Amino acid sequence: MIYDLIIIGAGPAGTSAAVYAARQKLNMLVISKDVGGQVAEKSVDIENYPGFDKISGPDLSKHFADQLKSNNVEVALDEVLKIEKEGNKFIISTSHNQKFEALAVIIGTGADPRPLEAPGEKEFIGKGVSYCSLCDGPIFRDKTVAVIGGGNSGFESAVFLSNYVKKIYILEFSEVLRADQENQDLIKKNGKTEVITSAKVLKIEGEGFVKSLTYQDRKTNEEKKLEIDGIFVEVGRSPATAFAKGLVEFSERDEIIAQQETMQTKTPGLFAVGDCNQGKYKQIVTAAGEGAKAALAAYEYLQKTKK
Repeated sequence: MIYDLIIIGAGPAGTSAAVYAARQKLNMLVISKDVGGQVAEKSVDIENYPGFDKISGPDLSKHFADQLKSNNVEVALDEVLKIEKEGNKFIISTSHNQKFEALAVIIGTGADPRPLEAPGEKEFIGKGVSYCSLCDGPIFRDKTVAVIGGGNSGFESAVFLSNYVKKIYILEFSEVLRADQENQDLIKKNGKTEVITSAKVLKIEGEGFVKSLTYQDRKTNEEKKLEIDGIFVEVGRSPATAFAKGLVEFSERDEIIAQQETMQTKTPGLFAVGDCNQGKYKQIVTAAGEGAKAALAAYEYLQKTKK
């Protein structure tokens, strides 16, 4: 079977694209490792998505799943490994040794957590080092933890962790915090958090499980050690886009370059939406908007192609 459209990813961008494509009666398939994507991992409530004063990431993801189901969207829980184009059709290979064909493709795979690349990090993944506070936070009840990253993700993780842990250190590499003032104010209120700027993580140590973190104070060059039980890494994300190599152009941050009006890449019929493209604002609502634009653009492309 050759689908009209295949959407890769079922976060806000992919789900929005699927809903709009369903309204156009396109024969389509959604391929994704899960439904919700990064939204499902949000550690604090979402308060800036239209229609909801406040909603948790898992609850919003459930709404996504319910909407896909109500629109009779076919979803394959799988991971895309490669996209190729032969003539006017795309061939998609997956980790389950499946091959799917489509006339148009929308990539909405978001981004994966970026590692620290510090000694000891890989050794202690799952043994105190985590990239998801929502998933692992409750394990550290009454413990002392460190959050690496002073942006919104780091502060949101710290806000969530404050419901469980005894003490939190936030370490930020630069001298200036990047988190919104609202998130900084929430941290000040909880009374459990110490913020350390100009901190370069040097190594993570432990015995079977994380026991300490050593960092360098970049102002004094002094090495300091924190006795901790867990580390949550929030230093950004890397676009999950390697499978599209050869069909798209990448920015210096490995984001897919796409036209902002239609979300189309350099390859006709191939679109990129959400956090995997080079768009400036990485927000749930902007990802959903890009998904809608791409679906409408894909429909127009398909009408021209079929003629």
